[in-house]
Amino acid sequence: MTSQQETVSRNTDGQDAEGVVLLGVRHHGPGSARAVAAALRQYSPDAVLIEGPPEADALLSFAAEKGMEPPVALFAHVAGEPGRAAFWPYAAFSPEWVALRHALDHEVPVHFIDLPAAHSLALDQPDQPDQPDRPDQPEAESRPIDRNDRTDRIDPIAELARAAGREDADQWWEDVVEHRTPEAGADALAPFRALAKAMAELRTDAAVGRDALREAHMRRQLRAARRAGHRRIAVVCGAWHVPALAGRHSAAADNGLLKGLPKAKVEFTWVPWTHRRLARSSGYGAGIASPGWYRHLFESRDHLMERWLTGVAALLRGEDHPVSSAHVIEAVRLAETLALVRGRPLPGLAEATDAVRAVLCEGSDVPLALIHDRMVVGDVLGAVPDGAPVVPLQRDLTARQRSLRLRPEAVERELDLDLRKDTDAARSRLLHRLRLLDIGWGTPVDSRTASTGTFRESWRLSWEPELAVAVAEAGIWGTTVETAAGARVADRATGAASLGEVTALAEDCLLADLPDALATVLRALADRAALDADVAHLAEALPALVRTLRYGDVRGTDGTALRRLAEGLAVRICVGLPSACANLDADGARAMAGHVASTHTALALLAAAPADPISARWSATLAVLARRETVPGLLRGRAARLLLDDSRWDPAEAARQMGLALSRASEPADAAGWIEGFLSGGGMLLVHDTRLLGLVDDWITAVPAAVFPEVLPLLRRTFSGFEGPVRRTIGERIRADGGRPGAAGPADPDEAVDRPGFAAASDRPRAATARARAALLLGLTEDHR
Repeated sequence: MTSQQETVSRNTDGQDAEGVVLLGVRHHGPGSARAVAAALRQYSPDAVLIEGPPEADALLSFAAEKGMEPPVALFAHVAGEPGRAAFWPYAAFSPEWVALRHALDHEVPVHFIDLPAAHSLALDQPDQPDQPDRPDQPEAESRPIDRNDRTDRIDPIAELARAAGREDADQWWEDVVEHRTPEAGADALAPFRALAKAMAELRTDAAVGRDALREAHMRRQLRAARRAGHRRIAVVCGAWHVPALAGRHSAAADNGLLKGLPKAKVEFTWVPWTHRRLARSSGYGAGIASPGWYRHLFESRDHLMERWLTGVAALLRGEDHPVSSAHVIEAVRLAETLALVRGRPLPGLAEATDAVRAVLCEGSDVPLALIHDRMVVGDVLGAVPDGAPVVPLQRDLTARQRSLRLRPEAVERELDLDLRKDTDAARSRLLHRLRLLDIGWGTPVDSRTASTGTFRESWRLSWEPELAVAVAEAGIWGTTVETAAGARVADRATGAASLGEVTALAEDCLLADLPDALATVLRALADRAALDADVAHLAEALPALVRTLRYGDVRGTDGTALRRLAEGLAVRICVGLPSACANLDADGARAMAGHVASTHTALALLAAAPADPISARWSATLAVLARRETVPGLLRGRAARLLLDDSRWDPAEAARQMGLALSRASEPADAAGWIEGFLSGGGMLLVHDTRLLGLVDDWITAVPAAVFPEVLPLLRRTFSGFEGPVRRTIGERIRADGGRPGAAGPADPDEAVDRPGFAAASDRPRAATARARAALLLGLTEDHR
């Protein structure tokens, strides 16, 4: 054993005790993982100690069971507080995972030796009191997701790369470690000795903060392994910690450092993880830039670049990009040439990417984004065995997913549901219940089918590892998805801040099929509706209530109580709306116009027929709005248009009201608002009714020049909302009629230019020049002109 190893294996009481090797690694490094595997095969340890939370020792056996597929993560949370949680992710190419599987496959005792999660999560509590007698007490972190606290720590890889004369630290590390495959017959421990010496040179100061606590606990666990009689111990930990475990430290000092640490009761389980969440871009502190590429490095024993570029070609061909075998051969040659020119021992991801861009993508970066997402990062989702301990809610959710054939996947996909089918209806209920529990597995999207009926739903599904936290947090509401969602809805209804929020909950209850919770929501809704006198709040609540009735119809739910409540809200809106619309400012009028439009649509669905009392009362309310002078023009115009569209007013009455609104006695801004409200239903009305078009045209031409700049933005907003063909047809109609829609058009087009209503000013000389140039360009003779 070398002098370095003798120092490593020396007890803190000064007695020599050989039999310890420290395997310093980079987390999630494929080269480190291969080196660890070779070192363990050569050393044949009788115990393996791994950097990780000791409380998880009871779960380590699951790593060898059928159904465990990395990437996976150990998930710890404080009992009763699932929001205070931490993850320890492992991929197939993680050195810790390789060491764990080696120990389990060879039936060697294996233990985690890092600072217990009971302490780290307690230290992460924001309201943890200060301990002035502990100067090394670490600061609390707001998100304890990353276990690798790097506060006040240099970047060792960057320092080593700088010493080697390289600016790109990650590229240097890949060349030296990750691309390296242990040679047959070579000393597998030599790289770890060299790395230990390098880290010892970099660590000139004693550890502080969380690092000091973690390393003290690792040394304590190492002593415990010696006392247990193990004589060939392999320790797998971050390379940064190797000097701290190799040096002399007294047991008393370590015990004093760890004494009195706060402690919390924690619970552990395994959860599936994804390559995407291993990526540095996800915010994971120990993350890597290219999990998919690292997996390829770990699994490919030969022809590294050929295999990678063949996979890239297959992906591009699947997306209808014309890629042939010749492209792959040329890309491999280019990648190897680039590596040679750049002085790299083997082509890496940078060379592969440049070759793909130049050869397979023909210089375009658009396909590269797809390659980066699907292959460089990857969308692999791990799996855990059925017997792994989970919260009861997670167990029920897993059972529901299997029975409904809804497998969680990391890749985003869309799911179309037909609610007339039992399986699709059950899937819809599950997804809606999960949304009520803030478990965002599925997001509703617009249906891709042509049908607009209520029996169709579309969802976008994507399972993220953090949803395990959401499931654990939701477990406080119940042991099954149904009971938990019902309890959560009842609680939200009791504490809802607005009538609209309670109404939305009623809709959610029907979508999720929660009849017991719906009764609680309806009671809360009736109480709040009786006390709320704000018409805007009532108008905001009504559409959701009517939608709930429609969903209830398609799902076979009794909506009698909902209908009575909706009809009561409709009556109160009709009574209070005219007063609520009086003397509103511009912003208030615009907001109320939205409420009027949504209420109109809702009541059209609620009314059984046009002669229904509700429909008749609403029409009378609109008529009051349309004729009351204290109501802003925007609302009066909108009410008039709704009455005209529903045939409650004939075109003559609509024209009469427009004439009054656009008369000289009206303020130009108010008149412009009336036009905006009237035409917000679409501009085809002006195409088919020349009287209305003439009224609008006459008013615009009569607007005084002094106020026209004030009116212009309102008019522009109104007419810009029309479709292009509609605007063009209106313009052609005005030009053809000489600015007076409905009148006979002039025989001479030049005459139309002189009409007062024509938009452009008359300039015959310039027009003649333009005509001559156009004829010359088109090659027209004098006869054709």
